[in-house]
Amino acid sequence: MGNSYAGQLKTTRFEEVLHNSIEASLRSNSLVPRPIFSQLYLEAEQQLSSLEAGSRVDNEEEEEEEEEESSESSSPPLSYQMKPPPEGCCTTDGFCQAGKDLRLVSISNDQIEVPSGFLLVGAKSPNLPDHLLVCAVDKRFLPDDNGRNALLGFSGNCVGCGKKGFCYFTEFSNHINLKLTTQPKKQKHLKYYLVRNAQGALTKGSVICWKGAEFRGRQASSGPCSSTLFQPPESSGPTLTTTSELVPTPNPNAPAGTQQTGTISDHLPSTAALGSTVYNGKDSPKQQLVKNNLPALTRPSVLGTLTNSGPPKKRHKGWSPESPSSTETWNLQPNLQTPNRNKNDVGGLSCLTHSTLVGPVSSPMVGSGEPVSVPDNLLKICKAKPVIFKGHGNFPYLCGNLNDIIISPLLYTCYRNSQSISRAYEQYGASTIQPISEEMQLLLTVYYLVQLAPDQVPLIEDLEQIFMRSWRESHLSEIRQYQQAIPQAFPPVPSQIAPMTSAQLPWLAGLAASSCNDSVHIIECSYSLAEGLSEMFKLLIEGKLVKTNYVVIICACRNRALDSCIAVTGKYQARVLSESMLTPAEYQKEVNYQLVTGKVETLGSFFSTLCPVNKPTALDITGAAVCTSYNVERHQIRPFQLAVAQKLLSHVCSIADSSTQNLDLGSFEKVDFLICVPPSEVTYQQTLFHLWHSGVLLELGLEKEQLTKQRMEQYVVKLDAEAQTKFKVFLQNSMQNPHTLFVLIHDHAHWDLVSAVHSLYPQAEPSVGLVDRLLNCREVKEAPNILTLHVTSFPYALQTQHTHISPYNEIHWPSSYSNGIDLYHENKKYFGLSEFIESTLSGHSLPLLRYDSSFEAMVMALGKRQCPSGHGFMVVLRIPCIPLAAVAYERLYHVRERLSLTDNFEIILGNPNSGITIGKHFVEQLKIWQKIEDVEWRPQTYLELEGLPCILIFSGMDPQGEALPRSLRYCDLRLINSSCLVRTALEQELGLAAYFVSSEIHMEKVVVNDVLESDPEKLSSTDNEDEEIVTEGAAFCMESSPPLATPGDIAKSPHLVLSSSTEENTQNCERQRQKVEKGAQTVISKHLPVAAEQLDSKQNIKSAQISINSSSSPFSSSSSSSAPTHNSFIMQTSQCSMTKASKQPPIVFLPKLVYDIITSTDSSGLPKSSSLLPYHSVMWASSFRPVMSKMMTCTEQSLYYRQWTVPKPIHMDYNNRNEGRMDTFHPRRLLLSGPPQIGKTGAYLQFLSILSRMLIRLTEVDVYDEEEINIKLQEESDQCYHQPGDMWPDLETFKKIPFDYTIHDPKYEDASLICTRLQNMNSDDRSRGRKQEDMYMRRQTTRMRLSKYAAYNTYHHCEQCHQYMGFNPRYQLYESTLHAFAFSYSMLGEEIQLHFIIPKSKEHHFVFSQPGRQLESMRLPLVTDKSQDYIKSPTFTPTTGRHEHGLFNLYHAMDGASHLHVLVVKEYEMAVYKKYWPNHIMLVLPSIFNSAGVGAAHFLIKELSYHNLELERNRQEELGIKPQDIWPFIVISDDSCVMWNAVEIDCSGDRKSEYTWTERNVSLKQILQHIEATPNVTHYALIGMRKWSSKTNSGEIREPFSCCHVHDFVMLNVDLTQNVQYNQNRFMCDDVDFNLRAHSAGLLICRFNRFSIMKKQIAVGGHRSFHIKSKVSETPVSTAPAQYICAPDSKHTFLAAPAQLLLEKYLQYHSHRFFPLSLKNYSHPVLSVDCYLNLGPQIAVCYVSSRPHSLNISCSGLMFSGLLLYLCDSFVVASFLKKFHFLKGATLCVICQDRNSLRQTVVRLELEDEWQFRLRDEFQTANAKEDRPLFFLTGRHI
Repeated sequence: MGNSYAGQLKTTRFEEVLHNSIEASLRSNSLVPRPIFSQLYLEAEQQLSSLEAGSRVDNEEEEEEEEEESSESSSPPLSYQMKPPPEGCCTTDGFCQAGKDLRLVSISNDQIEVPSGFLLVGAKSPNLPDHLLVCAVDKRFLPDDNGRNALLGFSGNCVGCGKKGFCYFTEFSNHINLKLTTQPKKQKHLKYYLVRNAQGALTKGSVICWKGAEFRGRQASSGPCSSTLFQPPESSGPTLTTTSELVPTPNPNAPAGTQQTGTISDHLPSTAALGSTVYNGKDSPKQQLVKNNLPALTRPSVLGTLTNSGPPKKRHKGWSPESPSSTETWNLQPNLQTPNRNKNDVGGLSCLTHSTLVGPVSSPMVGSGEPVSVPDNLLKICKAKPVIFKGHGNFPYLCGNLNDIIISPLLYTCYRNSQSISRAYEQYGASTIQPISEEMQLLLTVYYLVQLAPDQVPLIEDLEQIFMRSWRESHLSEIRQYQQAIPQAFPPVPSQIAPMTSAQLPWLAGLAASSCNDSVHIIECSYSLAEGLSEMFKLLIEGKLVKTNYVVIICACRNRALDSCIAVTGKYQARVLSESMLTPAEYQKEVNYQLVTGKVETLGSFFSTLCPVNKPTALDITGAAVCTSYNVERHQIRPFQLAVAQKLLSHVCSIADSSTQNLDLGSFEKVDFLICVPPSEVTYQQTLFHLWHSGVLLELGLEKEQLTKQRMEQYVVKLDAEAQTKFKVFLQNSMQNPHTLFVLIHDHAHWDLVSAVHSLYPQAEPSVGLVDRLLNCREVKEAPNILTLHVTSFPYALQTQHTHISPYNEIHWPSSYSNGIDLYHENKKYFGLSEFIESTLSGHSLPLLRYDSSFEAMVMALGKRQCPSGHGFMVVLRIPCIPLAAVAYERLYHVRERLSLTDNFEIILGNPNSGITIGKHFVEQLKIWQKIEDVEWRPQTYLELEGLPCILIFSGMDPQGEALPRSLRYCDLRLINSSCLVRTALEQELGLAAYFVSSEIHMEKVVVNDVLESDPEKLSSTDNEDEEIVTEGAAFCMESSPPLATPGDIAKSPHLVLSSSTEENTQNCERQRQKVEKGAQTVISKHLPVAAEQLDSKQNIKSAQISINSSSSPFSSSSSSSAPTHNSFIMQTSQCSMTKASKQPPIVFLPKLVYDIITSTDSSGLPKSSSLLPYHSVMWASSFRPVMSKMMTCTEQSLYYRQWTVPKPIHMDYNNRNEGRMDTFHPRRLLLSGPPQIGKTGAYLQFLSILSRMLIRLTEVDVYDEEEINIKLQEESDQCYHQPGDMWPDLETFKKIPFDYTIHDPKYEDASLICTRLQNMNSDDRSRGRKQEDMYMRRQTTRMRLSKYAAYNTYHHCEQCHQYMGFNPRYQLYESTLHAFAFSYSMLGEEIQLHFIIPKSKEHHFVFSQPGRQLESMRLPLVTDKSQDYIKSPTFTPTTGRHEHGLFNLYHAMDGASHLHVLVVKEYEMAVYKKYWPNHIMLVLPSIFNSAGVGAAHFLIKELSYHNLELERNRQEELGIKPQDIWPFIVISDDSCVMWNAVEIDCSGDRKSEYTWTERNVSLKQILQHIEATPNVTHYALIGMRKWSSKTNSGEIREPFSCCHVHDFVMLNVDLTQNVQYNQNRFMCDDVDFNLRAHSAGLLICRFNRFSIMKKQIAVGGHRSFHIKSKVSETPVSTAPAQYICAPDSKHTFLAAPAQLLLEKYLQYHSHRFFPLSLKNYSHPVLSVDCYLNLGPQIAVCYVSSRPHSLNISCSGLMFSGLLLYLCDSFVVASFLKKFHFLKGATLCVICQDRNSLRQTVVRLELEDEWQFRLRDEFQTANAKEDRPLFFLTGRHI
């Protein structure tokens, strides 16, 4: 194959050229087609000129080409309108219009009839990017292998319905439902040949090689906004064969597409590559991409062929088959397949991926000019393959020994994108800003290369920021209004440089390179780059570039245009760059290839030189001695982990509390979980180990005490091929148990984020995309009871523009310091990445990161530091490549055998796919140390190798969450792959060495982190940050910590020189102590006394610890008996070296390149590693982005990545396009991130525990559980009025039951006793009540599980009551209207105006006038109605201060039955109640009752209900219904009634008096319907039920019905009680007062003892909402009850409280001042006329009514100790009072509204005849005059 067409006749047939000419004329605006024969004969000069003309940015051409779109037409883009489909035909994507399936995945196994001369091909539909549609096409209309000889037109058949004879592709595309928006072209949409595989299935074959289709489809300006670079798939092996000739082959890999759109603005480059492109970078897994033929962002290869660009779009442009467009594609193999991109693929604009192929490929990246021959033996001479980066302009052809060079377009892409920076400002109108010039770009590149050290490698990020900074500085005044310049620490950049010409560039570049000792060599060319490349190869062969690392070739003469390229020739730099272009899969292949081609022998001979000939004597360490100073730690929950668990719980509660109704915590009864871990056997066993010792399975009630390992394995799944079985069981359980909350924990969540689309293809590996297939499946996303928690140390890949996780659902590991205060007192401190970096700074005694230490030093330490018991260190050799690790293991094993050290230390090969294998001798040692008696025990995790001297060869391309023990001393990472240079890969490698050390550390040198002192909340790296100060209990995570070393370590490390005297240490120690007091991070000097070690021991004791005895544990390596307490450690005289080592973090050895990246920082102090591309399957959204800052918190970093990164098509989040909308965030998905090895597993296990406890608590409620009071005072009666099993009372029988005046409700334990007769009470019978100071202490409660019939507050959200509550957005019925309702009431002397708020969904309960819609009445049912579907009695619930906590959701209590429920609220609370209860009817009290008590609400409810009854009687009387048939009952319910119970009586005994009973929870519907069905129910005035108590005895329910007081939940007959009113002034005991007056009026009060009510304890609202404070002072100062009354006209401080409340409170606490004779004198009560007021528990009262014909107790023979007259009405007369007899010295208290009424009452009742009054005995409530105080007058009986 040749490399040029110069002067040669092309082999194309004349007919094809004719077709091309016709096509060109059709597509061009040119009137005259190009002559045919000029296309047949091409000259090199023509090629060159056309190539340059197409690639240069000409102002005139740029303006024209920017108008063009990437379609084949040169006219402005017009949307293509397809012919509408015939009516009734199928229009589904993937099906033909006849409804037949055409998708390859569906019909691959079908037998398809293919006519002779036809081929099956795959068509791409823009709406189905992941599918191919099968078509049969006449092969004459398809191209040959060279992309030629395809006839114009089309002939094809539909393989679905069999329709034949489609002669136009437009017609055919309509038939197969391609639904195109551009002109249908067969070249665009017929993409692949289809072939049968060995199994006979139809599969995708090679790409159809349309000639130039990819360029005709994408031809556009070569300016900064038009390029899209394609990524070819990887080769099938490490090398590809080629010949010495090169023929430009049309590229089959780059399909047609459309111009990409940007995420920042439409003017951003479609390939913003330089942000993510690192020379040493790591790419996404190409191997998987190619295997599965996925739509993916393609990339330029190292070498490739520039393909034909197609006909010109403008008349004045020439065209040749070699003229390039702005889109450069590179061909690897003609048969390799790169699928098409989705038209709307945002990922296309992002970035070049990093890796390119090493080794020979089919053809190099070529352009024009004379070919350049690559000399033979170049690799042998140079010791590395030179890497040539294309720069500006054209690149020449290369031929010859292409195996020994690598060509990359990354720099070219970087140049292009940096020129597009100014486009980002055009949206702001800054059109005058010019991009940085090509000459300046190249000069800045030279400057950058010159300042690189000999052992440094160039990074694209550096160049990118240099270009950005230079451009900003040159346009500072123009852009200052758009974005503030960000200073960066880059090499000196020439500022304010005058415009540079091409002629000046070589001289300036040479000048810049003159000071670098020939590290950068400049070659200037006069004609083309070919000259310079030839000269460079010549110099390389001659050995004249030995000291040169970079060769810059510049051609800047001809036509004032610039051509350039840069060759990396330094051995170190070229090797690193070439390796960094390999993906992990390619890296493994390359190593495998080298191992099988003879490198094993070379390694073997090298190892042999390290082994001495003689065999040394083996050390005798049989373990006779026992180490007492070093023990394995017990498992515990640290404060940090507890805090994180609480933060997780807080976020879950936030999701539940949000208005989105996405998580109904109240509907869950228990917690279940599944932990998904990577397919590492060690990680899997490690998770089981933590799960066992956490005890969470027992705590959640998922398992019983006899827990086995097999049972435990059900809760952890290894994400391998067998994972789907466990996961399917998990999903089935979640569907079968809707009341269980399932937590799906995705641990190590950054592992395997590959899209599940790969699994659609047969050649996909089973485990590829498994995380996506399982965790993102529809069942998980839609299940309302599955909560997904992603846990990772490296969350960056889950923080893209397309993430499923809301930023509000991220939980970051908290910082341990805030303003110098240690938030969490930990006995251990964490060493992570920032601490390792900190140790490299000057002033530290021992750098923990190194790159210059040797392996031999580690081996010596391994042998020397073993203690007599056999304890020793672990050395980790990180060898990612598994075959290479196997070689290392074999060689080390061989060397150990030769040295007779078999029993001294173990060599372990750690393979992620297998478990741990160690020798029997070492297993026995571990069992002795860890006190394990199980004969079958074997270590299964690295943590169980604690104290074992060993070399662990850690293999696998990526760590998968394996934790290492505290005995780790050295971690050698020098063999990690250079392609790990993305942030996640780099940090997870360093995370292997993350370590906890003891807080009580003895150090030779004291170091304090200055960062913490200056601003402890900001960090030097991103390991341990948080956006907030955590105030909950949490664990300790050190932001930075000094290195640790003991004198023994220093003595054994001669290369570390420390100068530190004892005096200095003492002074340091004193300074350190002072910093301890300030809360700074500290390390204690060795010279402190032992007591100093226990400085924080008291605080350490506070840390939560969980220790589970593991004697029967399958993980018995951690017996609780083997671990000392952390605060009892005492320094021993002779310590095991392991004890010292456990207090020191390991030493890490890094490659020099990685070391430089880790330790170098920018101007803000941020390590350079933090600015790397975060993950290999994401890319930067734009090169125009701000740089990260050291001061960023974790939350700010997350927001940064969410804005500036997008997933590649291979990423599982790729298709989750959110575009800033919240609806693409999954509502039940959380992300927990924290540094590696810090304790995240323990934190989320603890979270499961407290989540379970909270759910249990949510399903429980504290209800009052108190025995009835005053039981002994009940009248003893042997008479049984009803049988225990009677369902309803008999009216006549019930009338015979005497009324029990005594109050039995325990809430009135502190109320005055009501006397019914002469009672012989001991004076101390009532003193057993609570003391006065205990009156408002917590009442006795018990915790009860909520039943399905409970009433709920506003926090309850379940699907059943969404509509009932009115929160479902689909329903628009919850708009409410306000209706006025007025009625007159003579006692108030005025008209009462009330307001109803009625939701539209409840309007059917009311009657409105027509027209006008005025509220007329509330509908009432009939007494005779027997329906079981609704409740007849309207329920009224007065409430205040409980809009959130009131139990107004009666949906479940009513068992879904229809009912009328009205909330009675005060006017000022109307809005907040309406907000929380939008679907509830509300009765709003007049504003004059804003400060009233519950009596006013009861009064208005009753009066309104009676008025409504009269209205309904009148309305329905017109309909022929009798007035007495209207239902007269209402229910008045407290807002704390939570559940209702019924007693079931079993009277099956032999005698009627024998019975058994059980109590169960029932619905309120059942109780109300039962009561409403009572015979003669309308004859009862009040019906109630018992207060529930767990101590209820059979005697209390022996009589099923009682005539006594009823409270809290009463059915009120408003008809019978028409003349008995509630006292609207009362605050307390108004129900007792009403009961007494109702009974005295001769009305029946019935209590159903079979039913009981549970009342929930609610700590807010209700009567507690009334606060009595001074009216003068603004500060709330509590006032004693004794101050609630005062003398009239005094200067007493007035109080801001209603007069009635002050009266009731004063009488409750200090009534003995008015009635001194009554104190504990229960035989002589106070006579209370027409009212009941609580005078306190030590005074008894006797209630009498002054109404005629009222029922009163017989008072004959009863002497009263006092008389209480409260607001007496006209019924109280002097003759009435003279019926009663009083003790001598008895006291009188008269209470009236004003002083005048007081005097009139004394006169009218002739009180002065028997009572003596004094002027000083007059009082008033402590109210101002405008607040209408109440007045008192007291007197003494004569």
